[in-house]
Amino acid sequence: MLYITFLFLAVLHAGAQYYIRGEVKNEKNQPLANVKIILHSNHLLYYSGASGDFGITTKSLADSLSFTLDGYETKTVKINADQWQTVNLKILPSNVNRNRPKLISVTKNFNQTSKNRWFVNNETYFQLVENEYVTADKFPNTGFSLNVNKASYSNIRRFINMGSTVPPDAVRTEELLNYFNLHRREPENNEVFKIESQLSSCPWDEEKQLLFLNINAKKLDLNKIPPSNFVFLIDVSGSMDMPNRLPLLKAAFQMFVKNLRAIDTISIVTYGGTVGIWLQPTGGAEKEKIIKSIEELEARGDTPGEAAIMTAYQLARSTYNKNGSNRVVLATDGDFNVGLTSEKAMDELITKERQSGVFLTCLGVGMGNFKDSKLETLAKRGNGNYAYLDDINEAEKVLVKELTQTFYAVADDVYMNLQFNSKLVKQYRLIGFDNKRDAVQDSTIDIEGGEIGSGSSVLAVFEIVPEDAKLLTADFNDKNGIAKLSMRYSLCNDTAHKVMEYICSQQSIAFTDLDNELQFATAVTMFALKVKQSKYIKEADWLQIETIATAAHNQNDFLQTEFLQMIDKAKKIYKSKKGKKRKDE
Repeated sequence: MLYITFLFLAVLHAGAQYYIRGEVKNEKNQPLANVKIILHSNHLLYYSGASGDFGITTKSLADSLSFTLDGYETKTVKINADQWQTVNLKILPSNVNRNRPKLISVTKNFNQTSKNRWFVNNETYFQLVENEYVTADKFPNTGFSLNVNKASYSNIRRFINMGSTVPPDAVRTEELLNYFNLHRREPENNEVFKIESQLSSCPWDEEKQLLFLNINAKKLDLNKIPPSNFVFLIDVSGSMDMPNRLPLLKAAFQMFVKNLRAIDTISIVTYGGTVGIWLQPTGGAEKEKIIKSIEELEARGDTPGEAAIMTAYQLARSTYNKNGSNRVVLATDGDFNVGLTSEKAMDELITKERQSGVFLTCLGVGMGNFKDSKLETLAKRGNGNYAYLDDINEAEKVLVKELTQTFYAVADDVYMNLQFNSKLVKQYRLIGFDNKRDAVQDSTIDIEGGEIGSGSSVLAVFEIVPEDAKLLTADFNDKNGIAKLSMRYSLCNDTAHKVMEYICSQQSIAFTDLDNELQFATAVTMFALKVKQSKYIKEADWLQIETIATAAHNQNDFLQTEFLQMIDKAKKIYKSKKGKKRKDE
């Protein structure tokens, strides 16, 4: 009888199942999602959930688990199934600085000053610090990240059209230049990039020169691009219930859908009160089904941004095309109010998600509570780009006319370094590519490259104080030029870096002899500095900006013609403000 009882207990124990429950956190006790968990008794793989929690069945009361997540140290622990498990992972020493604020531009060992904060309703903008003049013989090397973001221009246009001054931190000069895709030249011999430079006199300061750097990306043939996997992540929360928000996005996406190819796949995730898959993966040939699905969207509820982003990435991974383009397209006013809401928290979330090889495009809409800082963070950390849609014309520009620029990258992690020739250059200043204040104050120097889309032309402009203007002529030749340029980049989904080098000629030409598109770029640069209320453009007036732009603009280019109208509106707004200020004094 004793033997039978023992045998029964043994069989019962052998057939027993236990449930291991617990959570995975980082050293700050913040939950970690998508952690790989291996159960040693059966070597099966599991993952932690969105809140870092996990539940695993096992036949053993005592077992072992291994926890693995990119950027963190692997940890193995012995467990008892009848106890709640709390596991903390340590970040790898090589990744300690990964999630710190990233610099857009940097001059080694050079300390920058910061500035005061600007408030505008409930909208949020990063506090930016303008690049300063740098002495070339002490600090000859400078570097900056390239991208094709254009959001700043259309956001500025929104303020100007409302008859309002522009928050200085909303002005990102490089994005205004990106907007026009100026001086576009197709690379030769099937190269990815073509680099050009030009030195010219500075119209607002005769003692200085302007150095233009022009980086052109090859244009992809849409008919030869592999199938694309798009996941639209659309904010349908209560804050989107305004004509210039969800209705605008619905019209914009419907225009985009009409240009889908049959080989493309589209899915829709919505968030507003709850998060859900609104449209399962659907082929591009089913345009009526997709358009009907978009038309039925309605705004309601709060904004669970964190859960929505994770759901969109999970869906993108489940339909991942290893031979094609994979991209989440987030459309929102950025006003997340449930889950992770700070820029830092969003930064960490997207940093983990980007490792899946899925790119991110952010489309911003709205005003009053527009969160520019959040969307800029998401786009930068998500290996993607950022545009602001202020009206249906801008939506058509971004999603139809510039489709390949917006959604098809030719290179990633694009970063440029310049070494100035101190024999020719006394001081230099990079215009735009300004850094966030908290990044400037961080002692860790860390620059992250950006994404460059198909057919893009990126312009960077430096102010140069020459050692001797006589050395910048055809009569004098220096084999090292005025600067040596080195551009680092990687092809999409390839971790190997490539490098292009280029010598910038020191031969300067008169501003009036400069290519018209570079003259127009100068007017755009001056306009940006003027509305930014920069201390570096005080000598220039609105009439000079208007004169340069009018003489250089292409009359057949609607965008350039519209820019002239913006100058006229801005001139009246800022002159009125200046007159009022004097009257108050």
